[in-house]
Parts: sequence; structure tokens; C-alpha cells
Amino acid sequence: MTEYIKRIVAELVKKKCFQKKAVIVLGPRQVGKTTMMRHIIKEQNIPYLHLNGDEADVRELLSNTTSTQLRHIIGSHRLLFIDEAQRINNIGVSIKLITDQIPNVQVIVTGSSSLELSSAINEPLTGRKYEYYLYPLSFQEMVLHHGILEEKRLLQHRLIYGYYPEIVTSIGQEKELLTFLSDSYLYKDIILLGDVHKPALLYKILKALALQIGSEISYNELGQLVNSSPQTVEKYINLLENTFVIFQLSAYSKNVRNEIRKGKKMYFYDNGIRNAILGNFNPLQQRTDLGALWENFLISERVKFLSSQTTKIDSYFWRTTQQQEIDYIEVEGNNICAFEFTWNPKVKKKISKTFTMAYPHASTKIITSNNFEEFIC
Repeated sequence: MTEYIKRIVAELVKKKCFQKKAVIVLGPRQVGKTTMMRHIIKEQNIPYLHLNGDEADVRELLSNTTSTQLRHIIGSHRLLFIDEAQRINNIGVSIKLITDQIPNVQVIVTGSSSLELSSAINEPLTGRKYEYYLYPLSFQEMVLHHGILEEKRLLQHRLIYGYYPEIVTSIGQEKELLTFLSDSYLYKDIILLGDVHKPALLYKILKALALQIGSEISYNELGQLVNSSPQTVEKYINLLENTFVIFQLSAYSKNVRNEIRKGKKMYFYDNGIRNAILGNFNPLQQRTDLGALWENFLISERVKFLSSQTTKIDSYFWRTTQQQEIDYIEVEGNNICAFEFTWNPKVKKKISKTFTMAYPHASTKIITSNNFEEFIC
């Protein structure tokens, strides 16, 4: 039996149980949502019912139902766990009925599409839900699991193979499993979910994005590159965002006249998936994309870290039309923090003077392979 690696969000979920609200956990497939929920339920030590939205009879059972029917379905169980709930029609209404009419029952729902599930539950569950995100394993979680020294020793391995639970726990099988994971999860699941009429185009867009980490993207330029319209490219990128394959940073602009205002960069939630798309698992010494790997790793890990915090922080990049830039910026109220990334601590990297003059109160920091843990842990 594979050892369970504790997830930070599990503690947040447990604290919210039995407060007369549904608990929603969103995140990609294969990141351990079901495994985490089983451990949470086991610790609750109460009768529970587990229903999976991937099963046709479950979808039929929970679609267009009444509170009376729901009482019969739930029976004497105190907790109802609904997996892959985005596949169930009108699931938001069913959860609302349980929350309002059967308040002694805790509903916990997971989903792998933020678009499908959020559109189904946001209106019916206004004021009736807590929402959390579960991503691939994080540096912070692995430090808690086996210590910071061991995890820092594995840094180069993580830059190549990433943090999907099955990859982390299957030493020696990383290439094979990542290839299978990217094929089945990225293509089959997303194609079915998003009504994708051109799977080959989806692959081309993914590959183009994987090659452009750290660079601004343009729907027009991507459309020309993959021989498609900007509208179709945007549609497919939105689908990839809503299924937790990629996420974007927007440009930050407030003070400088020539700041880029509408730019965007795309990053992958997991380095391993990004490398599987490119078919490149070469060690760092043989790669020309170390800067992109390092930037994607740091920003995706920061996203995971911030997700486990309760403070609202907005993330951006910064660039001018003269190509002066800051890799990553965080804004919390009136506070601005600017970060530059470089793998090699011996490389002298400076914060743009244009930026510091425009934002004199901003704090700045250079993140390298020597001090990265303070940024993501």
C-alpha cells in the first residue's frame, strides 16, 4: 500500500466540517482528492456515503431530485462525499437542498473542472459553501513529510518530474507514468469535458505554451503558430485553465507610462506535466530551458503555498515596452513585493531601477537555488 502523504488543505477542510455549509474541493485529476477525502472521513469516524459522478447511475440519481428523495439516498449517513461532481446536472441545487433541509448531514464535494462545477454551484450555494483547492504535492508538504534536507536534495529531480503523487511515490517509473498521465489526463479527460473538436490543435497549443514559459503570450501569435483563429486558441486556453493544467499571470501597471498593461504569461501547475508534453526528461546539465523550469517551479510552488494561506494576495509580472521586467510581483493591500529568479546564486541579477523608482516602497528580493525555500515554504 502506497504511503499517504498528508495534505495541508486537509486540516482546513476538517475544521469546516459540520458548520452547516458544503465543502468544495477543486483541483486536477490524479492529485489525490479522493485519497485525501477518505483519510478525512476515516478520522471523522462517522457513517458516510461516497458517490462518484463519473458513474452514470449516480448522475441520474442526483440530477433533478427532491429533498425527500435525498433523505432516502443519504439514509442514516452523517456525511455525503460526492466525487467528480461537475458531471452531475443541477448538482448545485441538490447540495443546496441537503444543506438547507438536512442540516445534520455534511456534504463534501470534489471536482476537476472549476468552470463546470463553479457554474453549477455558485448561485445555488451562495453563502452555503467553503471552497478549497488541491494541487499536485508541494515542496512544503514534502518537507513536512520527510524533512527539508531530503527534499532539497531532490530539487533537481522535482524540476524534471514534478509533484504528482503517483510520480513522487513511484521511484524509477517517472517517465513512463508521466507520459501516461499526460496522455490520459490532458487529452482524454479534457477532450471529453470541454467538447474539443480538434484534439491535435489542443496538443499544438499545449506544446507552444510549454515552450513559452516566462514569455508573454498573444492569442493572435499563437493562432498563427498553430494555424487557428485567436478565438479558438483563447477557448482552448480557457479550458486548460479551468481544468487546472495551466494558470496565468497578468501584467501589473500603475505608475509608469510605458508599462505593459494587458500582457499575460502562462505557467503549468506541474513541471513534470510540462516536460511530458515536450517529451524532454533530460537532466538539468543537458537542458537549455533551465531558466524556464526554475521560473515555472517557483511560481507554481508559490501558488500552492498561497492557496494554503487565508490572506488574499494578488500575483503579477511586470514589464515595460523597453523590456525592463520583474519576474514576479505580489500585491497585498498597499504592500508590493517584487521577486527576480535565477538558478545560479553566483549570477548577479538586479532589480530594475525603473521599477524601484516607480514603486519606491516596494520590497525586493532575488530568489536562487540557495534561498528558494523561504519563498515557497
